[in-house]
Amino acid sequence: MEKWGASLYGNPCGGCGFEWSLTPEEAIRIVEGLPAHGRGLLAGRTGYERHPDLGWTPAAYLSHITDNLRNWAERLAGARLSGAVDVPGYDPDLMAEGRNYNEIAMAAALWSLERAADAWAESVTAALAAGVVLRHATRGAQRAEDVARNNAHDGHHHLWDIERILRCAGQPGS
Repeated sequence: MEKWGASLYGNPCGGCGFEWSLTPEEAIRIVEGLPAHGRGLLAGRTGYERHPDLGWTPAAYLSHITDNLRNWAERLAGARLSGAVDVPGYDPDLMAEGRNYNEIAMAAALWSLERAADAWAESVTAALAAGVVLRHATRGAQRAEDVARNNAHDGHHHLWDIERILRCAGQPGS
């Protein structure tokens, strides 16, 4: 069984400080706030800044967060609407390569993240109410509340990565 969540990252997360004991509703609020938080961090920036230890730009991290939210919103909706609870893993690096994340314009990445966060919040809220439990190919049972926390951590952690990039780039405000 693949380690995930607090068992992989620690509690709190050893990198970004994410606290895993939050409620699913708190996780939803975190995700709903990701677009505004990202806009605030990146005001006056290009989105193409780099960090020597990270392969992605800020706009690329926003694009990853977006794709992750879309992926999990779709999986939860599939389970709730059709009973399709078996879900595979996916490789975010292949997704990044396929979509050329580092070439995506920051304004487009922020636009897409806003829409993905809204759709994700709607899907997670409905999945929580329906008691959805997915069967992940490598993680096993993933309750809707587990997905909510995992996705909130992903977004929170990658905004922390963006902050690291901006500090390294010598840009104030991060």
